[in-house]
Amino acid sequence: MDRSSATDPACADWAETLIHARRTVLPKRLAAPAPDAAQLQRILAAASAAPDHGELVPWRFVVVPEAARAALADVFAEALRERDGAASDEQLAQAREKAFRAPLLMLAVADLGDAASEVPGSERLVSAGCAIQNMLLMATALGFGSALTSGKALASRPLRALFALREREQALCFVNIGTSTGGKRGSRQRPLPARFVSELAPQPMTAPER
Repeated sequence: MDRSSATDPACADWAETLIHARRTVLPKRLAAPAPDAAQLQRILAAASAAPDHGELVPWRFVVVPEAARAALADVFAEALRERDGAASDEQLAQAREKAFRAPLLMLAVADLGDAASEVPGSERLVSAGCAIQNMLLMATALGFGSALTSGKALASRPLRALFALREREQALCFVNIGTSTGGKRGSRQRPLPARFVSELAPQPMTAPER
């Protein structure tokens, strides 16, 4: 379906199917093959369609290749050690293991700006979230499973140093993509719109001051 057919009634049905087909597949259930180079470019290009006030591109993604997984594992262990000096060898090993799960692993980073920025940090975070969702939807459309993972290590000194985060940048989450090995957990019940939508009540007119 090309861009010129976006107003075709069938497009809405296709989009609805894709959106509701997306679901979280835990990283431990993601295996090779990962997206190839062409598929990865399509996934990353989908992020560029996110709303972006001021065209700031207030987000970026850092791919963690296999050769860098050991360094990330060390960071996860070091971050745990900083939080809990009594962490056991088993706990440290579990922290390290998280770096080796999904075949495609990316860190999502948002540029929150500063107090003088015309576009506030909250709006930049919304833009980043839209970029991430676009990527997840494209991954789903290409037949891959995906998940977002986070944790206390994201705010740690070791992780910020490894990814060379600037002062106004925030690590949001890891994006995990790969081929689902099955064993999916049951589909969660999607909340109905009535649960999260309300309508602003009309307000009484105020007489103008004389």
